[in-house]
Amino acid sequence: MDSAPLPQTELTATAYHEAGHAVVALFLGRPVHEVTIEPNSLRLGQCRLNKGNFKPSKDVLEGEILILLAGVAAEARYRGDYRWEGAVSDLRQVRHFSSMRATNIRQVERLEQRLLNKVEHILSQVGPWLAVEEIARELISRTTISGRSARHHFELAMERFAE
Repeated sequence: MDSAPLPQTELTATAYHEAGHAVVALFLGRPVHEVTIEPNSLRLGQCRLNKGNFKPSKDVLEGEILILLAGVAAEARYRGDYRWEGAVSDLRQVRHFSSMRATNIRQVERLEQRLLNKVEHILSQVGPWLAVEEIARELISRTTISGRSARHHFELAMERFAE
């Protein structure tokens, strides 16, 4: 039995969420394989990254956390407030990775807040935010886009609004 389709507002929020993951991944030089808002039993959407063929940043773990936080941050920027319950899986992974870097819960929470602030800063820039909007619009129209399409929208937005 298939689940009922998502209301349009939830579909749009999911598109922004997944587009946020894709844009921050691309911003950090990580190649995207596919972005979808096709729901399945585990999630409402997914941004799949290519595992190989990328130039790792100086801090791969920090990059992973930034990409994970980008979904909820982009969705919050679109909605006007944070909806943490929609990002439980992402947040569980964020906590796991943060715990690898910090020795106590206070340090973990400070690290997570610092990285959330960093993601919010990235997404507040005109180029990255325009890329989120373009990718979200494409997802709403087509449900699934290739990594090549995501990169195309990202590069166009960044060229148009080079800061």
